[in-house]
Order: sequence, then C-alpha cells, then structure tokens
Amino acid sequence: MRFRFGNYLDDSGVVGMRLRRGRLVQESWWCVRVVTVLFAAAVTVSGSGSGSNWGAQAYEVGVNWGTQASHPLPAKAVVKLLQENNVTRVKLFDSDATTLDALAGSNIQVMVAIPNKNLQAISSSADSATAWVKQNVARYIFQGGVNISHVAVGNEPFLSAYNGTFVNLTFPALNNIQNALNAAGFGDSIKTTVPMNADVLTDAAVPSEGAFVNATAQVMAQILDLLHRNGCPFTVNIYPFISLYANPNFPQNYLHFDSNVVQIQDGAYAYTNAFDATFDTLLAALTAAGYPDMPIILGEIGWPTDGHGSATPANAQRFVQGFLRHVQSDAGTPRRPNASIFFYLFGLLDEDQKSIDPGNFERHWGVFAYDGSAKYPLSLRESSGSGTSQLVNASGVQYLPRRWCVVSDSANLSALAEPVSYACTFADCTELAYGASCNAVLDSKGNASYAFNQYFQLNNQASTACSFQGAASITTTDPSVGTCKFIVQLAVKSAGSTAESVSLSLIITVLAAAVALLLSSSSSTE
Repeated sequence: MRFRFGNYLDDSGVVGMRLRRGRLVQESWWCVRVVTVLFAAAVTVSGSGSGSNWGAQAYEVGVNWGTQASHPLPAKAVVKLLQENNVTRVKLFDSDATTLDALAGSNIQVMVAIPNKNLQAISSSADSATAWVKQNVARYIFQGGVNISHVAVGNEPFLSAYNGTFVNLTFPALNNIQNALNAAGFGDSIKTTVPMNADVLTDAAVPSEGAFVNATAQVMAQILDLLHRNGCPFTVNIYPFISLYANPNFPQNYLHFDSNVVQIQDGAYAYTNAFDATFDTLLAALTAAGYPDMPIILGEIGWPTDGHGSATPANAQRFVQGFLRHVQSDAGTPRRPNASIFFYLFGLLDEDQKSIDPGNFERHWGVFAYDGSAKYPLSLRESSGSGTSQLVNASGVQYLPRRWCVVSDSANLSALAEPVSYACTFADCTELAYGASCNAVLDSKGNASYAFNQYFQLNNQASTACSFQGAASITTTDPSVGTCKFIVQLAVKSAGSTAESVSLSLIITVLAAAVALLLSSSSSTE
C-alpha cells in the first residue's frame, strides 16, 4: 500500500518509524504513533458537554520530572524552579520520598507512579496495594501536604519489547490500587491511569480508523471499563520527533504547528499537524470501544535539543512553543474541538543517565539543562494584554570548582582512541555524535578533551579521573568552543547525590585507577 503526503511519496508504504527506548514500530505517513514514558507533556483533553468532571478548565502548564541524572538538581531547587515558572502540574516516574517531601506545601498537582517492576507484587496482593497507597499516598495527604492528583500504574506495560511480561499484571494491579484508593477515601479526588504506548493501537490508514489491537483487546476492555466507572483518564504520549529521527525525509511542517496546509482530509476532519492526527486516532479507538468521552492524558510530548542533527534548540523551541500556543488556544482537535488541554511537557531537565538505546538524543529532552538553565527562549503563557512569560532559570545552584580535564600538551594524539572509549563508556558523550552540538565544532583532540572532561565531572573532579595514563591534565581555562559547551558539574552536596550515586562514582574512580595500574604493569613487563 502506498501513502501520499502532498507531493511526498514513499513506495514502501511507510514514511516513519517510531523508536523509543529500544523499540522500533512502523507507522503510516500521516500518523506519529503514540508513545509513553520523563519535561514530557502529559495532556488531558476533555470535550465540552461530555458529562464528565473533566470539562473545560483554565490553561495550566504541566511537566514530567525525571531523575535519571548522575548529579540531580536538588529536589527543593526543582520545586522552586517549577513554582517560579508557574508550572502547576508535575508527572513523576516513581514515588520517591525526597521528591514528594520537597513538593509538600507547594500545591502543585502531582502524578505519582508505580514502576513496572512493582506490578507483580501489587497485582497479586490487595494487601500490597493497600500498603503502597498508605506509604506513597495517604501519608502525604494532610493540610500542607502533597497535592496528589493521579497514580500511574506501570509505564508502557503493553510495550511489545516486553514480550507480554506485564500484560496480565496490569489490570489486576490497577484494580487493586483503585480499590485501595477507594477504601482509603481517595477515589473521588485521586485518579488512577495506565500510561500506554502505540503498541496498543492498530495501524490505520486515516485517524477515523483508529482501533485497539486484538492481542491485548480483552485486558484493554477491562482497563477501559475500570477507568470509565471511576472517572479516570486514559494516558498516552506523542512524539512527532521520532518520525523525523527515523526518516529524515518526513515532512517537517507536518510535525510542527505553524502550517495551515491541510495534509490529511479524513471525511469532515482536516489535519494540518501530526499531533492532532495522532490524538484523534486514539479518540477513534476509544469511540470504537464505547468510550467517546473518556478524558485523555498525553503523558509526554516534547522535542530534544542535542544528540541528532534535527535535535536542536531552535527546532525544540519551534515545536514546544507551537504546541503551547495550540493548547492555549483551546482549539482542541478536529474530533474533539473547543476542548481544554492539560499537559505535562517532556521533559523538565536533561538526564545524563538515561539509556541511549533509542538514540543519542534521549538524554536531551529537557527544556532546562542539567543545572536548571533554560536551553532556548520559551513563553509558557502568551497574552496580547499582558505580554509573555519567559522561562526563569534555577537559582542558588552550586557547582564544582571551575576546572576542566583536557588532553595534555604532551599526549600522544595517535593513542587517544582507547582512553576516549573508556571515558565514554561511563560518561555522557552524546554531544559528540554525528549531527550533535560538538560534532562539527571540535577536532580529534577536542573530541578527546570533551570525553575526558565528561568523565572528570562525572567523578566529581577527582584528580584520579583526569589521568588517562598521562594523556590528560586539569585546566582552569574554559575549553568550550561555540555551541560545544564543556560543563562544570553540580556540587555533590548541592546536587543531592545519594549514597548510591556517590558510591558508583567512587567505584568508577577506583576502577579507572586499577585499569591504569594494570596497563602500566603490562607495559613494564613488555
């Protein structure tokens, strides 16, 4: 089958591939199939006159707060960052006590989460679910406590890459958590949901043909029934960038929100952007399943800024600003017009410990950099009467001393490949990838210096982490070049590093010293 996109034609019938956390999924040209997971945009859209309690509400900003960073910004500093940027909703990927303690008293609406690894225990025991609610919800519900609004049960549990591991655990876990919330008196104020990815939808030629796949149809029917009976939303994420990443010929105007050209005419519904088409595909699937008015949360939406040629601050600004304007307009989508959209952008901060199996861009979704500094101009709220609201950087951030690790003047440049490989095995070198911010800026020596510095900063600037058998040295002169920034990492105390992360850093440092000793010993015996 062939799909047309104006003058664009792919004889293979596939224009995009979705790749997310190690998975590849085909998609038709018109549809950026939905994906779920961290500043991700969770968007709740409800149609007017739906009869639910999800009716039109004032525009608010929500973000995903992921914490897979070697030196995470302190939780209290992150909460202050959220407040100063008027972010009123946050989506978490766990129920970490430090994070929730920091959110107490902020009145920010919080979605806590149960990781997939915990589904087995909660699905098999109502007592486990009750204990989880007591430990991670009830203890925070008090005057001046945490404003918990949702509990996410699992994360993309139907992902095909899991080979069905969590399919039969998801509904029992959801049911047990819902019953526990109801029993504790929270059922009316705190809603459960299950973040889903595109594997739950069939391939469709146009949005109106959207449907849920047969393989998980029985479990999906149970989930939808429970969500409906308890007034809970369906959660899904959308990533237009993934289609462009998989196919550089994917029409970029269709991925953004600043074109008025109709790319898809589906009966009475006209589509000028991929978000609307993808969202309406899910709406069609819900309608076919008997739930046309079910509220929807878009768990994540955003655009990365590095690690790929199209992952740039300029492209991210164009996409995210366009999305926010689209949301603030209350235009809704063709199948659900004039509807408020409540969202969690993905993501809040860059995370240097995320898996890069999906792509080098995976560590660069943040609207803010690792230290809470804005990566591009963005107005979270625009008003013709009161102007715009620009991003506010994190304040009071503490850094390690201003020093960097670079290739020494006496280094043998022909022998740098091995130490660079070693450094990048542990540290984040995604900025050196083809098309990334440092790729076309640095020469081979500069690339090595960048890798050495990343490893040096990862290890809290330990002197033993800037040796590399004499190939590196410490400097107090910033080696940054143009768009390629050599970072100074956050101070350990300021970053709120856990004992585990400090221990890991020490282990890496000791391991590096041991490897250097072994190499030195081997060289002397030769």
